[in-house]
Amino acid sequence: MKNMKPYPYKDYSEYMCEKFGNVKVQKISVNAGFTCPNRNGDLSKGGCIYCDNTSFTPSYCFDSKDIVKQLEAGKIFFSKKYPKMKYLAYFQSYSNTYDKTVEELESLYRSALQVEDVIGIVIGTRPDCLPENVVEMLGRIAKDTTLFVELGAETAHNNTLELINRGHTWEQTQDAAYRLSKQGIAVGLHLIAGLPGEGEAEVLDTIQQALQLPIESIKLHHLQVLRRTPLHRMIEQGEISVQHFSMEEYMDICIKIINLVDRKVAIERFLASSPPAQVVSPHWGVKNYEFVNLLRNRLNKLI
Repeated sequence: MKNMKPYPYKDYSEYMCEKFGNVKVQKISVNAGFTCPNRNGDLSKGGCIYCDNTSFTPSYCFDSKDIVKQLEAGKIFFSKKYPKMKYLAYFQSYSNTYDKTVEELESLYRSALQVEDVIGIVIGTRPDCLPENVVEMLGRIAKDTTLFVELGAETAHNNTLELINRGHTWEQTQDAAYRLSKQGIAVGLHLIAGLPGEGEAEVLDTIQQALQLPIESIKLHHLQVLRRTPLHRMIEQGEISVQHFSMEEYMDICIKIINLVDRKVAIERFLASSPPAQVVSPHWGVKNYEFVNLLRNRLNKLI
């Protein structure tokens, strides 16, 4: 069998191998009943204009708010295909460091670690939901287990963040990344390509600014316009417009991003995959793994 050419970027599986060796690791999403400050009125109401949390939250997360039960359900779901898998408890839905006391947060996170075969935690949150006492608590947990914090940054451009009702600034993302990294926590950024008012130049600028921060990973996806979101309504009423990349145009952008990103930073994904019935646009007709295969075929031709 011929040796495969190495990919010119570090993908998620390679990143996990660096952390856990040859152990197969799967994230299990959990819904701990959080909300966001731009939903509950602290900053605003309605949330980010593009967001529909149900589009990426697994069904087992809605049956119970008990973290242990959700993790056990997730283990059953994944064990059918991967019986010897280890797991990361993925606090995914909404802002998972927000609107609870430090003691409540620590109890939630540590309860997940009591579940058999859970060997680490991933916490998705906003950069403005990380007061110093929470960051210090996360630092204590990071001394006991592998801990990743994914910051919903979305873009480095403050005018775009305001337009999408994000409610925080790029400077807050920078601050949060540095404070988390100082505590020994693995930091990742969630970024979106094609937000209103942004094209290729803005996407690449965001990547370049992100790479100045002490991060270990980037999760990138293209903007999807989902039904019944404020973004969908605003587009229909002519209040806002977005640049609709073709799949080929977006793949070209991904290749330019790969050329910018040093292998010390992992690129965990390139594509969003909401249920097709919820997607207004774009309709590319490919799943994440299919897009990655097409991208890698392009990369192999360029190497």
